Amino acid sequence: MFPEQMYTIIPGALDEATCDRLINSFGDELDDGGLVQGQSASHIRRSKITWFNESQEPVVTRCITDMVAEANRNVFDFSLSEFAEDAQIACYSGDQRGHYDWHSDVGASDIARRRKLTLVIQLSEPDQYEGGLLQLNPGGHIIDAPMERGTAILFPSFVLHRVAPTTAGLRYSLTQWVHGTPFR
Repeated sequence: MFPEQMYTIIPGALDEATCDRLINSFGDELDDGGLVQGQSASHIRRSKITWFNESQEPVVTRCITDMVAEANRNVFDFSLSEFAEDAQIACYSGDQRGHYDWHSDVGASDIARRRKLTLVIQLSEPDQYEGGLLQLNPGGHIIDAPMERGTAILFPSFVLHRVAPTTAGLRYSLTQWVHGTPFR
């Protein structure tokens, strides 16, 4: 795969009202997201996170399902089978220099080994925070994800990516992983 095939961008994946509703509905439920493999690791990740499932947000879940199906059909052609994890909402605060250092979303646990695609949707307006860029590093080519509210980016879960330090304001995002048989 060439770097330009390592991601796809979907402008307007969620409308402003939906972005507002997600932030307002789940913003009070955010807990420390600084754990990495069960260990406190604020030098690697500093954020607040919460989760939601299909029963809590059926319209958003249907939208995500349709986006993933089309992107996979047109760009990736991976063997996908399910959403084995709930969607995550994250908040990166400038007061805390919120960040998530370079990592991939494929891990050692059974569920993380089966992650094939990562979907991230920008929930905040770009003028609500400074820094906090989502950056991908497919094959040594750093790509800044779009900051426009409601825009989605999908990429293979094995691609290195990070959220650069947030220096002011609050950056909210939604992340959903799509699963299948592990890559071989």
